[in-house]
Amino acid sequence: MAVKLFVGNLPFSVDNTKLSEEFSKFGEVVNANIVMDKNTKRSKGFGFVELSTKEAAEAAIEGMNDQEMGGRKLTVSMAKKQ
Repeated sequence: MAVKLFVGNLPFSVDNTKLSEEFSKFGEVVNANIVMDKNTKRSKGFGFVELSTKEAAEAAIEGMNDQEMGGRKLTVSMAKKQ
C-alpha cells in the first residue's frame, strides 16, 4: 500500500515531474502532486508524494526533510489523514 508524504516549503519553480524525480531516489513514486492555486495556476509551495512502501517513505523523510531545494529548506513528513 502506498504511503503519502507531505512536502512543504517547495520552490515555486518545482513541478510534478521534478518532485517525482527527487523522491524516486528513495523508492518507487506512485504519485507526485504540487498543490496549485485555482485562480493564478501557480504553485502554493507544497505538495504530496506517494511512495510504494513504508520503508521508502521513511527513507525519503530521513533523506529530504530539512534539505535545501532551490534555496528553500524542505519540510517532509507523513501526510495527515483527512
